[in-house]
Amino acid sequence: MTVICTEADSQLRSGAHARAWATIDLQALRANLSLVRTTNPNCSLVVVVKANAYGHGLIAVASALRSQLRGRDCFGVATLDEALTLRRAGITEPVLLLEGFVTVAELELIVLHGFHFVVHALYQLEILHAYFADTKEFAPLTLWLKLDTGMHRLGLSETDFVAAWQLLHGSPHVEQLVVMSHFACADDPHSPVTERQIASLQQSLAHAGVAEGDCELSLAASAAILIWPQTHFQWLRPGIMLYGGTAIVGENGIDRGLQPVMTLRSRIISIKTVAAGEVIGYGATYVCETEHRLAVVSIGYGDGYPRSAPNGTPVLIHCRSAQRPLRKLATLAGRVSMDKIIVDLSGCDEAVVGDEVILWGEGLPADEIARHCGTIAYELFCQVTARVHYVYI
Repeated sequence: MTVICTEADSQLRSGAHARAWATIDLQALRANLSLVRTTNPNCSLVVVVKANAYGHGLIAVASALRSQLRGRDCFGVATLDEALTLRRAGITEPVLLLEGFVTVAELELIVLHGFHFVVHALYQLEILHAYFADTKEFAPLTLWLKLDTGMHRLGLSETDFVAAWQLLHGSPHVEQLVVMSHFACADDPHSPVTERQIASLQQSLAHAGVAEGDCELSLAASAAILIWPQTHFQWLRPGIMLYGGTAIVGENGIDRGLQPVMTLRSRIISIKTVAAGEVIGYGATYVCETEHRLAVVSIGYGDGYPRSAPNGTPVLIHCRSAQRPLRKLATLAGRVSMDKIIVDLSGCDEAVVGDEVILWGEGLPADEIARHCGTIAYELFCQVTARVHYVYI
């Protein structure tokens, strides 16, 4: 369920009628995009909104950011369905399909709607070559050639890249040609892999006879935008950093001046005291060494809170019964259930039933929770389920 509200709508802002809710701070989202601009004001942007805008809501996010796009900026999506969803919602800005097309029918739809698209495999070149030969009239295309520089996921080999360049460069059917690649280890500022991939790109360009100025380059996604400025070239592809997370090893988004956009919240629905020696939750994985005061919070893996969250994972409790409202950290005790988690209230005597609990976001970076769970903030955001109410502020 999605609710659009303003600052004045305090009841909706608090999720008054929801057992679990996520507030999406659109002002923080815009501020994060502005921060991307400051890293290299001369670059164009692919604003990545794939996977339902990393779980934040595709249409709401694109609508909030479209006024900040300029020049040749575009939205980046993974699938044709995502691109068509944007168009149906009235988003008229350019859209780049980061995985391109698989069939002739998909290519025809892409051309019909004027989408930009990535070519990453030889079979796509063959389809394109036949399409150029058989189709008499269509507007010149904006193509991105993806080169595999060492990640070995999607991307053309050097040999196939040379063939693609020869087919597409200077073609009357192509209006713009951008060469892109993707880094495997840009999140690690000490990894030698990134420099090797840059060298591989330069070698492939040379072998294809690509002269300086023949095309524009796009290598940098969020991590490289922040810590590898030599990879910026003409295009940046911000993703997780738009949403307040960072892909950089050992850091939280706030370390880089990013603001959390999603704050996942729930409430305490029960408090009880358990004697020393008692065990907590499924599998009896948590043993109370002393008498414990415990809270049950109405959220679980059925809402997208990770079942992998271990004992000791922090949550932030908004204690409303204190003399003045305050927030206190507490920690998980026992396994995450489908609908509930149990929290150790040691050191949080002020907590009462009904208090709001922040699982990640404002005051508790998602990157930190992800490290406890052995995952990344991307996954936390994307796995929030439809049971959670979304409130856009």
